[in-house]
Formats: sequence, C-alpha cells, structure tokens
Amino acid sequence: MVEQHWPRSGALIGILVRLVLAAALLFAIPARAVMQNESPPPGVSGTRASPPPTAPGLPQVPASPPPAGMPAPARADLAPPRILTGHTEIVASVAFSPDGRQLVSGSFDKTVRLWDVASGTVLNRMAQHVGIVRSVAFSPDGRLIASGSYDHTIKLWIPSTGDVRTLNGHSNTVESVAFSPDGKLLASGSFDRTIKLWDVASGSPVRTLIGHLDWIESVAFSPDGKLLASACKDGTIDIWNPSGGPPYRTLRGHTSYVVSVAFSPDGSILASGAQDSTARLWNPATGVLLHTLAGHAGDINSIAFSPDGRVIASASDDHTIKLWDVTSGQLLRTLSGHTDLVYSVAFSPDGRTLASGSSDKTIRLWDVSDLTQPGR
Repeated sequence: MVEQHWPRSGALIGILVRLVLAAALLFAIPARAVMQNESPPPGVSGTRASPPPTAPGLPQVPASPPPAGMPAPARADLAPPRILTGHTEIVASVAFSPDGRQLVSGSFDKTVRLWDVASGTVLNRMAQHVGIVRSVAFSPDGRLIASGSYDHTIKLWIPSTGDVRTLNGHSNTVESVAFSPDGKLLASGSFDRTIKLWDVASGSPVRTLIGHLDWIESVAFSPDGKLLASACKDGTIDIWNPSGGPPYRTLRGHTSYVVSVAFSPDGSILASGAQDSTARLWNPATGVLLHTLAGHAGDINSIAFSPDGRVIASASDDHTIKLWDVTSGQLLRTLSGHTDLVYSVAFSPDGRTLASGSSDKTIRLWDVSDLTQPGR
C-alpha cells in the first residue's frame, strides 16, 4: 500500500509546485509592465531628480561660484558666431582694419579677401600671390594691407582698389608680417631664418636681422616700436632692437615650435603660443615667465590680446578658441563651433568682436563684449 501512495503524492507535489511558479510569473509580468510604463513621480525626470520647488516666502540661494582656477560656466544666452564663407581652403590669417569696419583674411587658396564686417560681404578679392597666403596685416592708418606667402614674396595692397606692390628678398616662405606702430616699417619673418625690415613708402629693404637657427614663425612690434619679438621653430623667442644688432634677449621655456607672439597694448607683457599646447606670458623687460596657460588639447596656432589688455585669445588645433584672464592666467571661456583646426584670431579695435580663421574654410565673428568691456 505504501508503495502505491508515494507516486501519487509525488505527482501531486509536482503539480502544486508548477501551479505556484505559474502564479508567480502571472503576477510578476504585469507588475514589471506597470513599472516600465508608469510616469515618474513629481519632481523626478527620468532617472535624475529635479530640484524641489522653492517654498513660498523662502529666499532664493544663489549658486556658488566656481572654485578658484576653474573656468566660469558657459553662458546659454551668448549669440552664436556669424560665419563668413567664400574661401576654398584653410583661412590662415585674419586682421581687422583700425576702424573695425573691415576684415582682411589670407588663405591657402592663395587669395587675400577684404570683408565688410557689418554685412559679411566680400569687398575685394586679391589673387596675385602664386602660393599659399600665410599672414596678413593692416597698416596703422588702414591704407595698406601686407600679405606674406609661400611664394617667398610680400605684397602691399591698397584695400579700396586692390593695387599691389611686390617686395622681393626672402628665399623661402614668408610666414609672418607686421607693421611698426608708426606705419613706416614692415617686419617679415621667413623660413629662410631671417627677419627683414622694409621701408613701407619705398618698398626697399632696410636691414636684415639674423640670429635664429630655424624657421621664423611670427613677428610682432611692441606698441612703442622699440622692440621686435620673433618666434622660432626651435622653441625660442628672440627680442630685438629694430635698429639692428643681435637679439638682446632670448626667452626659453616652450618645448616645441613657438608659432605666435604678441605684445600687450601697454607693452608690459609678451605672449607666446606654441605647439606644446600652451601659451605663455612673459615680462619682456626681464624675461621672467608670468603665467603658463594650459588647457588646449592641441597645438596653439595664434594668440591675440584684447585692446584693453585684460583678455588673451588662443586658437588651437583642438578646434577651439580659449579666452584667458591676463592678470590671473585663469580660463574665462572656450569658444566651440569650428569643425577643424583654428589657425588665427584677432580682436576688433573696440574689443567687442573676435574673428577666427580655420581649416574648415570659414571665418567666424564671435561676440565677446561681456568679457572685454568695462564692468566685467
């Protein structure tokens, strides 16, 4: 008898177990479906809780400022940059006219273009270079534009007509051009390892400065015209007396090509940008390093001071422009929008606009007035 009852009891137990499991599944499936489809409770969005509403009558607590050394958060109310299109290759250099109404650009498409800033239209297209245009500059009175090219020449243009004179003398690429503050001299830096000074009125060479051991990437006059800085592929910066002689000071610290130099408007600071992804601020009188500006994820190709000297802009291979506080060395803002390397930056004379030229073949005009105007 016992042997007959055990199979029945085992079968009955098996049936009960299966019924229990089926019931559990039956109730669990709808429960999961309800959990997946039900709306989040008030105050919760997705998986991240939103701040609770402020109770009536309680004061609002302002957000804490960013810790020292950290950039201010990006502002959502900033207008997007205006975009100028027309070049068919890399925009290597940009510069504003002294009155800020015009912008000149030089490109790998071998042209120099003159733009009306207000409308964004091209006023003149100058195509006499037979090589890439690497550098452009307006004369202090706005009556001339200088351009340096891979074709080893410098051209002096009359913006309104496009009439041109050609200065010959370099034996390799002219990488940088800069007018003296009085407009009487033009400095040019070349891959032939020399700096030449030209008489603007006659177009004749005045002197040649020799001392660098490699390509010269950038030249810049001090605001009083008494100093000339040059940046070199060997990682050094030389400071010269434009009247002649060897450099009286050489600045060392960058670990790769120095590709851009600029003096502050009062001449008390010299800025340099390099392929070591840093910009550096120096005292040109003593050679002391004041700040190292680190934050870019690629080579720095160009630097520029705002007209009031409080902000410096750096353009980089990382597709961004960074704006830095000159006094503290802190990062103020990163401008993103270019889709390729940023080659050149320049502030408008009133400091309200920053122009940038890029490998994406565009020029962008950024409103930076909130950082460069009094009361910041």
